[in-house]
Amino acid sequence: MNHGEYKMPGGKLIVADLTLREGRIAGAQISGDFFLEPDAALAMIDRALVGLAADAGEDEVARRVRDALDPEVAMYGISPEAIAVAVRRALDAGDAA
Repeated sequence: MNHGEYKMPGGKLIVADLTLREGRIAGAQISGDFFLEPDAALAMIDRALVGLAADAGEDEVARRVRDALDPEVAMYGISPEAIAVAVRRALDAGDAA
């Protein structure tokens, strides 16, 4: 399990727990003290990360998250870019292990 955290400036803590298989994200769980409406948006984010290459950059991660969310999703204390930082930190922590 790869674990990464990021405290968004002026926002909340975002935690990324990832499992990898064959150089790709096989499982993702994003959590933290942020708020999303509707609640189902969190599952959309997790699903969007599955299959992403472990060497994907922050821009690609953020785009993937943004593309997965319906326009009516409201994000409080979180952004696709902040999720991308937490995901990259998790992936980078796995590289260091």
